[in-house]
Amino acid sequence: MAEFDIIIYGATGFTGRLVAEYINANYSNRPWAMAGRNLDKLIAVRDEMGLPSDTALVTADASDPISIEAMAKRTKVIITTVGPYQLYGEPLVAACAKVGTDYVDLSGEPSFMWDMIDKYNDVAKASGARIVHSCGFDSVPSDMGVYFLQAEASKRFGTPLKDVRCRVRSLNGTFSGGTAASGRATMKAAMSNPKTMQKLLSPFALTPGFQGVEQPYGNKPYEDIDLGSWVAPFFMAPVNTKNVHRSNMLMGHPYGTDFTYEEMIFTGPGPKGEAMAKHIADTDPIAGQSDLKPGDGPSKEERENGSYDMMFTGVSENGERLIVGVKGDRDPGYGSTCKVLTECAVCLLEDVANADGGILTPAPVFGDAIIKRVSSNAGLIFEVEN
Repeated sequence: MAEFDIIIYGATGFTGRLVAEYINANYSNRPWAMAGRNLDKLIAVRDEMGLPSDTALVTADASDPISIEAMAKRTKVIITTVGPYQLYGEPLVAACAKVGTDYVDLSGEPSFMWDMIDKYNDVAKASGARIVHSCGFDSVPSDMGVYFLQAEASKRFGTPLKDVRCRVRSLNGTFSGGTAASGRATMKAAMSNPKTMQKLLSPFALTPGFQGVEQPYGNKPYEDIDLGSWVAPFFMAPVNTKNVHRSNMLMGHPYGTDFTYEEMIFTGPGPKGEAMAKHIADTDPIAGQSDLKPGDGPSKEERENGSYDMMFTGVSENGERLIVGVKGDRDPGYGSTCKVLTECAVCLLEDVANADGGILTPAPVFGDAIIKRVSSNAGLIFEVEN
């Protein structure tokens, strides 16, 4: 029997600390532990955060697979915030897949994810391990927003919506050093390998064996006449769209094999909207972040004053438009993400015990349970708007 319900691997990092704080405040009745490479640093962080002195500490290092597997054997679920995942993530995925331990991460790194699918999907299926990538802002709001929209469409129209569009109506938040490092690692890998770049550009990079219909490009600003606004590329879309298509495939294509999906940012109507859309398209979203180091990130005030608002929409075969919204009450990358990530871990423990193993995305394994959980506990709102 596992010693712990949850281990946070990377607990001394910026996001790992936030997860530990959230677990201590909300799930301290469960046996849990903080894990990292250095025991002295774990002790220092635990004491600095004012956590109970008996909070369990576990040492494990990605460069030592034996220590990683030993950690995986001690818990039911591992929450890992140790990135960039393409540099440090594989040993933990390999260990969890082998020993049958459930796993959630914050990966927004498609190259890491497709490697894990190739190498460990069958292993995780055999052991029953649910390895769930992208359990933070990327891509729970997107993946579950589409799931929520399609469920409502099936109720109303008796069929899913063939073409779905996500429009980011507002996004207030900042980067951490970990996010900046992951972005730099992804671009370095892509620039050094043309095949990686080609795969990175494909909406179906995470659906091996399935190539759907041509998708909207989402890489240039344009005037969305149907919705009355100019739109600009959304920097998280290359990750979110891939995860949505993988979810559709893993669930047996309930959205259809001809399903299309696009994510863009609303910038407003008229010349001002056009100018803003073009400005966003010409701006590097992580420009100026080169000085950020892992462990750096937004202040508590910045996290609590952040928010996001995303709209998901499509038109039925009879021309009826359906709109749902997904909103978060904190900084998307950290204030919201630490709560959502933890709730995904607890969802594995409490709500979806019978879900099959494999390398997964949120919607196929969590379904309605995570919408209910993050709505109740994590400050998210899922609502039908028309």
